[in-house]
Amino acid sequence: MTGMKTGVGMDAPPRLPVDRLLDDPGTRIIVCCGAGGVGKTTTAAALGVRAAERGRKVVVLTIDPARRLAQSMGIDSLDNTPRKVKGVNGRKGGKGVGSADGADGADGGELHAMMLDMKRTFDEIVEGHADAERAEAILANPFYQSLSAGFAGTQEYMAMEKLGQLRARDDWDLIVVDTPPSRSALDFLDAPKRLGSFLDGKFIRVLMAPAKVGGRAGMKFLNVGMSLMTGTLSKLMGASLLKDVQTFVAAMDTMFGGFRTRADATFRLLQAPGTAFLVVAAPEPDALREAAYFVERLAAEKMPLAGLVLNRVHGSGADQLSAERALAAAENLEEGGIVDQESGNAGLRDSAAGAEAADADVAGADAAGADVDEITAGLLRLHAERMQVIAREQRTRDRFTSLHPEVAVAEVAALPGDVHDLAGLRAIGERLAAGMPAGA
Repeated sequence: MTGMKTGVGMDAPPRLPVDRLLDDPGTRIIVCCGAGGVGKTTTAAALGVRAAERGRKVVVLTIDPARRLAQSMGIDSLDNTPRKVKGVNGRKGGKGVGSADGADGADGGELHAMMLDMKRTFDEIVEGHADAERAEAILANPFYQSLSAGFAGTQEYMAMEKLGQLRARDDWDLIVVDTPPSRSALDFLDAPKRLGSFLDGKFIRVLMAPAKVGGRAGMKFLNVGMSLMTGTLSKLMGASLLKDVQTFVAAMDTMFGGFRTRADATFRLLQAPGTAFLVVAAPEPDALREAAYFVERLAAEKMPLAGLVLNRVHGSGADQLSAERALAAAENLEEGGIVDQESGNAGLRDSAAGAEAADADVAGADAAGADVDEITAGLLRLHAERMQVIAREQRTRDRFTSLHPEVAVAEVAALPGDVHDLAGLRAIGERLAAGMPAGA
C-alpha cells in the first residue's frame, strides 16, 4: 500500500499469492475463518468467482449471507443443495475474464453456491442412516427437533458435515467454505468436537439412566445431564422430557457413534494436504487479536494456514501529505494567513466609477476566495483524518505482524458501499490477487 510504511526496523509481511493458491490443482478446500463481521462471506464468494473464472469447478458453501450478496450470486432462494451461479464465465489456463458471448462455464470453469440449512443437514444424516420408519420417528421427536434446531454448536458441526459430504462426492475440484458467524472464531474448531461428544454413546447412556431408574430418583439423576444442555432443551421439563429422551435414544441407538466418527474424520480432512485456511480480519484491534489467536490455534492443530486477508484497509493517493501538514495548511487557510487579500485593480481607482467597480470586484473576489478557502480547508481536514486512520490501521497490523511475521497477507481496500453484484465480487477478487488496496 502506497505510503504505508511498516514500523521502524520492521519488514513488510510476505504477500499472499491468492491466484497461485486458486490455480493450484492440489488446493481442494479453502476455509475462510475469523471473527464475525469482517467480510468472510464476501471474501469466500469473491474467491469462488475468481477461481471459477480462472477455470476451476467451484462450490461455495456460505452461511447466512447478506441479502444483496446472496442475490448477486443467485442464491436468494437456494437451500441445502448446490446451484449453478449464472454469469460466471470460466477459462482454463488461469486467466478467465468472462467470455464475450456470455456463456456460463466456458472452457470448464463453473461456480456453484449453496446456503447451509443446519436442520436440513441434520435431517439428511438421520434419513441416510436409518430406515424409513425409524427416521420418521426421530424427525418427529420433540427432543430431536430442539437438538437439531438450537443446540449450541449444531451449526458449526453441520457445516463440517456438509463439507465432508461435498468432498466425498468429488463433483468439484475446489470447495470454498464460509465458516459460521460465531461469538469466537475458535468455536468453528471446538463446536464440532463438543457436539460430537454430546452425541457419543457414553453420554447418551447417561441420559438413558433415568428411564431405567424411574420415579423421583430418575428425575433427580436426569438433572445432572440437563445441566449440560442449552436453554432451548431446558424448556422441556419433567416426565414429558424423560419420555422424549427415551424415544429419541431408542430410535437413534445405532447412530450415535457415527456422529463422533464423522466429526473426527472431518477434522482430519481439515489437517490434510489440499486444505488451506485463510484467516479473515479487519484492521481493528479486536479482529486482529482474534486472528492472532486463530493463527496460533491452527498451528497447534497442525492445520495448513495460507495467510491473512485484511479487509477494509484504508489508503490515500496523496499520502505524501502528512496529517500534520494538512492540518497546518487548513488552519492557515481558515486564518487567512496565506491568502493575498489585495485586489490588484489600482488603475481603476482614478475615477469614482472605477472605484465602485474595483470595490465590487474586490467583494466578489473575497467571497469567491472565502468559499474556495473553506472548501479547501475542509478537504485538508478530511485528508488529515484519513491519514490518521491509515496510521492507526498500520500500527494495528504491525502488532499482528510482529507476532506472526511468517504469515502472508493480502490487503483489500475499504469500499464505499456493500458488494451487491458479480462485478463487485470480481473487483474484490482482483484486489485479493493484487494483495494490496487499489491505487497502491
